[in-house]
Amino acid sequence: MNGLLIIAHAPLASAFLQCAQHVFPDHSGAVAALDVLPHMPPEETLAQARVMLKELHTPDTLVLTDIFGATPCNVAQQLADGLNTRLVTGMNLPMLLRAISYRNEPLDVLVARALSGGSQGVMQVAVSAPQNQIVRKNDQDPHDHQQ
Repeated sequence: MNGLLIIAHAPLASAFLQCAQHVFPDHSGAVAALDVLPHMPPEETLAQARVMLKELHTPDTLVLTDIFGATPCNVAQQLADGLNTRLVTGMNLPMLLRAISYRNEPLDVLVARALSGGSQGVMQVAVSAPQNQIVRKNDQDPHDHQQ
């Protein structure tokens, strides 16, 4: 079973963990959160992350961070080895819940499931009645040529 380590700006990591524990109260032992405080040196954050990673006692771990290029992600990049530890950034709650749901899958599959959960959890919701909405099979407008 894979572990999950959330590294994000304080208090976001703890808030995500609390949400996950609310939805999945029996999975709390394999999910940990590290809040990165504003004035905490990156070296100290990395040391705490290494301790938390070991405390998960799982062979493989998915590390989730809030935003690419910020301290939590930079620390996680030093932590993740690409083999037993993978990193996904831009985390949202649907991504986290999907990752918890599929923790028993191989790490590569878990990463794919987390990514799809994160992207599928982002959508525009119309204010009009559902029966008045147009259902499209593809997300991309056929006249839109941007990638």
